[in-house]
Amino acid sequence: MFDIVFYRPEIPPNTGNAMRLAAVTGCRLHLIGPLGFEMNDARLRRAGMDYRDKASVCVHADLDEWRETLRPERVFAFTVDAEGIHTDVSYRPWDCLLFGPESDGLPEDVQRREWITDRLRLPMLPGVRSLNLSNSAAVVVYEAWRQQGFSGSR
Repeated sequence: MFDIVFYRPEIPPNTGNAMRLAAVTGCRLHLIGPLGFEMNDARLRRAGMDYRDKASVCVHADLDEWRETLRPERVFAFTVDAEGIHTDVSYRPWDCLLFGPESDGLPEDVQRREWITDRLRLPMLPGVRSLNLSNSAAVVVYEAWRQQGFSGSR
């Protein structure tokens, strides 16, 4: 399916929701540290509920370790100030969908790395800061999965 990548996530329930998203879509969830919580946080468990054992979740110490481990072919960085939108892309299986921390989004230096395939955004009305992290990931994952004909679903 796809790789959901949270760079330095801060809020446990968002990560718990992303675990559930990974479990129900067949995606893998990668968490790039440092994390703003412990993986045994009660809020993380509560949001992920019984999906933790059904989700593929990997924690990486930093961005370099993640890249070395995964060696991704395509990485899409999601940020509110990108020109392109998430539906402009023809997604392929195992594309990486990279999202930044809740408080300030994906840092500019990460967005501009030479290995970033493209920077994308989700359409939003003016005057609002951003969509919730786990909701953003769900919107993108379901668009990418839709393009694959919801492969593997019932």
